[in-house]
Amino acid sequence: MYKAAVAWGSGEALVMEEVEVSPPSLQEIRGKAVSTSLCRSDLNALDYHLMQFHSVYVLLRELKGVKLFRCNNWFKERRKHHRKQASSQLLSSDMEKTRTQIMGDKPKIHPTAPLMSRGLAASEKGGSSQIQQQPPLPLRTMPAAMQSSKPQKTRSCCCKYICWTVGLLVLLLVCVGATAGVLYLVFKPKIPDYSVDSLSISDLRLNFDMSLYAKFDVNITANNPNKKIGIYYERGGLLSVWYSNTKLCSGSIPKFYQGHQNMTKLDVSLTGQTQYGSTLLRALQEQQQTGRIPLDLKVDAPVSIKLGRLKLRKVTILGACLLVVDSLSTNNLISIKASNCKFKLKL
Repeated sequence: MYKAAVAWGSGEALVMEEVEVSPPSLQEIRGKAVSTSLCRSDLNALDYHLMQFHSVYVLLRELKGVKLFRCNNWFKERRKHHRKQASSQLLSSDMEKTRTQIMGDKPKIHPTAPLMSRGLAASEKGGSSQIQQQPPLPLRTMPAAMQSSKPQKTRSCCCKYICWTVGLLVLLLVCVGATAGVLYLVFKPKIPDYSVDSLSISDLRLNFDMSLYAKFDVNITANNPNKKIGIYYERGGLLSVWYSNTKLCSGSIPKFYQGHQNMTKLDVSLTGQTQYGSTLLRALQEQQQTGRIPLDLKVDAPVSIKLGRLKLRKVTILGACLLVVDSLSTNNLISIKASNCKFKLKL
């Protein structure tokens, strides 16, 4: 409980009451003070502050060892108001100024609106031995919305952890990108290309189970145009021939190392057996009469890249060549009329 001069709303008179503040701390009381010497002559300024902040202000309270006196008809208004808790250093300075101002001024009685109760005024005069008894003052509790609350932390440990993780990932991506850029500028990598030199058919017949058996011999040239990059052709490379989305035969690409700016010739034997051979063979014979038979040659080659002395992880070279041949006669050299090849790298 604190005895103080308070105003409970806009246009209300200043009255002496005991105010209950939770928590009852000196910082709480002083943090809500508007002026320590506010008088009736400044009710307009008080109304302005009450309308602006919509809260109850404790104007003057009784300190330990300091008595409350009636206020003069003039005062110097404070220009800066604090809604948060004041620091202990500023609080001590405010207490000293308030004590000096109250003890230094001569008390004057306002004709219409006294700031103190009659019982306290009589005790200050000291002339009468009997003090008029006043009924206990009503208690008023400040609303919960007006009580100050501690500011919540804006960042939790989880937010900091997420920020650090995202920052590290961005930094890692930047480093990887910068390294890849430097390697690209230094080595200038290029995808190897392939060309079909010749194609011959050793066998193309219809079996008793109506399946089509085919055996092709393909001679291709692999070209590595890179000046500083070597290529290791690993096991599992495959070369296949297709007609109208049907695979006729396939064969394995041999394992070997191809140095930089090197051209290597490969002879690959392809064999295969296809169901519904009679229908497929009839379509091939009809297409042969036109003198232009379209065939697709597909390349699927797993390779490892060598940068200097460093051997990198495996990647796959995928290629497709559209060939147009004049015939499919066995044991004869087949003429390739057109060839169009495209290649890409699969990581």
